[in-house]
Amino acid sequence: MITGVIEEFDAQGGFGYLLADDGVRFFFHCVALSDGTRQIELGVRAGGTRAVGRMGRDEIIDVHPVA
Repeated sequence: MITGVIEEFDAQGGFGYLLADDGVRFFFHCVALSDGTRQIELGVRAGGTRAVGRMGRDEIIDVHPVA
Protein backbone atom coordinates (compact mmCIF):
# COMPACT_ATOMS: atom_id res chain seq x y z
CA MET A 1 0.00 0.00 0.00
CA ILE A 2 1.15 3.51 -0.85
CA THR A 3 0.59 6.14 1.86
CA GLY A 4 0.93 9.90 1.78
CA VAL A 5 -1.03 13.16 1.82
CA ILE A 6 -3.72 14.44 -0.54
CA GLU A 7 -1.80 17.26 -2.15
CA GLU A 8 -4.31 18.44 -4.73
CA PHE A 9 -7.94 17.71 -5.63
CA ASP A 10 -10.13 19.30 -8.32
CA ALA A 11 -13.75 18.52 -7.44
CA GLN A 12 -15.05 19.81 -10.78
CA GLY A 13 -12.57 17.74 -12.77
CA GLY A 14 -12.90 14.77 -10.42
CA PHE A 15 -9.18 14.09 -10.04
CA GLY A 16 -6.34 14.75 -7.66
CA TYR A 17 -2.82 13.89 -6.57
CA LEU A 18 -1.48 12.01 -3.59
CA LEU A 19 2.06 12.92 -2.53
CA ALA A 20 3.50 9.64 -1.25
CA ASP A 21 5.72 9.47 1.82
CA ASP A 22 8.69 8.73 -0.47
CA GLY A 23 8.09 11.94 -2.47
CA VAL A 24 6.48 10.36 -5.55
CA ARG A 25 3.32 12.13 -6.77
CA PHE A 26 0.46 9.84 -7.86
CA PHE A 27 -2.66 10.76 -9.86
CA PHE A 28 -6.07 9.46 -8.75
CA HIS A 29 -9.61 9.85 -10.08
CA CYS A 30 -12.58 10.45 -7.78
CA VAL A 31 -14.04 7.03 -8.68
CA ALA A 32 -10.96 5.58 -6.92
CA LEU A 33 -12.20 6.89 -3.54
CA SER A 34 -13.13 3.81 -1.54
CA ASP A 35 -15.96 5.41 0.44
CA GLY A 36 -18.07 6.00 -2.68
CA THR A 37 -18.03 9.77 -2.37
CA ARG A 38 -16.51 12.00 -4.99
CA GLN A 39 -14.78 14.37 -2.55
CA ILE A 40 -11.71 14.27 -0.32
CA GLU A 41 -10.10 16.99 1.78
CA LEU A 42 -6.67 18.43 1.04
CA GLY A 43 -3.98 17.52 3.54
CA VAL A 44 -5.64 14.27 4.64
CA ARG A 45 -3.30 11.31 5.14
CA ALA A 46 -4.46 8.66 2.73
CA GLY A 47 -3.43 5.35 1.28
CA GLY A 48 -4.22 3.22 -1.70
CA THR A 49 -2.98 0.63 -4.13
CA ARG A 50 -0.61 1.42 -6.98
CA ALA A 51 -1.99 0.47 -10.41
CA VAL A 52 -1.42 1.26 -14.07
CA GLY A 53 -4.23 3.50 -15.31
CA ARG A 54 -5.90 3.74 -18.70
CA MET A 55 -3.31 6.26 -19.89
CA GLY A 56 -0.46 3.88 -18.98
CA ARG A 57 0.72 5.94 -16.00
CA ASP A 58 1.01 4.91 -12.36
CA GLU A 59 -2.11 5.83 -10.39
CA ILE A 60 -3.56 5.15 -6.98
CA ILE A 61 -6.82 3.20 -6.62
CA ASP A 62 -8.87 2.35 -3.52
CA VAL A 63 -7.95 5.72 -1.99
CA HIS A 64 -8.93 5.94 1.70
CA PRO A 65 -7.94 7.94 4.77
CA VAL A 66 -5.33 6.36 7.06
CA ALA A 67 -4.28 7.16 10.60
